[in-house]
Amino acid sequence: MGSASDLGAEVVVITGAASTLGRRVVALASEDPAVGRVVALDRRPLHRLPAGVEGRTVDLAHADIKPLLEGATSIVHLAQCTGPEAVDGEPQVGDGLLARRVLDAASAVGATHVVLLSSATAYGAWANNPVPLTEDAPLRPNPGVPFASEKAEVERAAADWRDAHPAATVALLRPTITVTAAGSNGWLAKALARSSSLPITDDEPPAQFLDVNDLASAVDLARRGRLDGPRNVAPDGWISGDTVRALAGGPPRVRLPERLAIRLAGMRWRWGLAPTPPALLPFTVHPWVVANDRLRADGWEPTSTNEEAYVGSHRAGPWATLSPRRRQELALGAAGVALAGAAVGAIALLRRR
Repeated sequence: MGSASDLGAEVVVITGAASTLGRRVVALASEDPAVGRVVALDRRPLHRLPAGVEGRTVDLAHADIKPLLEGATSIVHLAQCTGPEAVDGEPQVGDGLLARRVLDAASAVGATHVVLLSSATAYGAWANNPVPLTEDAPLRPNPGVPFASEKAEVERAAADWRDAHPAATVALLRPTITVTAAGSNGWLAKALARSSSLPITDDEPPAQFLDVNDLASAVDLARRGRLDGPRNVAPDGWISGDTVRALAGGPPRVRLPERLAIRLAGMRWRWGLAPTPPALLPFTVHPWVVANDRLRADGWEPTSTNEEAYVGSHRAGPWATLSPRRRQELALGAAGVALAGAAVGAIALLRRR
């Protein structure tokens, strides 16, 4: 990485630098010969940064951000505060407000390019969604899913800032489910996987899985290419729900009526038996896969397919090692348990009424 005083050298500030994604984006920026200075920000301690990268520990939701962005030509905003703790209630500072704080500071220092992290969940999971969704599709986040709603707020903040700064560029990345090494997937990937344990329909929707390294390369391309506007980030195509289950080595699932599945999901959520709220169930029922044509046209290429990303990030379940006969026996037993649970729930409901 060259000297920050080099004529024309870019100064890049990256928020959320301690995250799994952030560490990869910081490494890519530090290797770019056009970058003279990289500043990494996170509220968590930053360890083992690449040589020459300046690390700062800061709470973006409350600190004065402007001094930290002084001299920045590009800002890559990856920090987010809407996670599992906010699924059952709004966070004190949502991602939308956090993005506005960063964008206001960007205005103050004269930054001309910003990369913001949105999400494909902002499209919402709906029965009438086209397959695949393009960037021209409206954002319709499902009610009760603050993560998706906050990403829509991030995009609204970006649109307002873009209108106020017509000479600037703002790239909005909408990644699908992002996965990484087995055992360290993010909360959203884990939550959606657990939601799928309560199947509602016979035809499971198609799914996409994005390797975190491919997302990092998309973020880096958006910065280097000064991309403007929204870009979906996903591997080519998608895989069926049945294929996902086959790759996971999971058991056959007992289909449940929608009302019963929602009731059971609510009970498990309230009793602390599962970390997945009922509001996420639509993402396991309706399609929300995205097209990557626009980002591919910019020069981005995924290195992992959906299947490769999934297999590389999930451990096969014990079901895969059982004999076909034993699988059948356990499946029948699971059906009995589900029916018994439904009966108990119905009786409890009648008594309460």
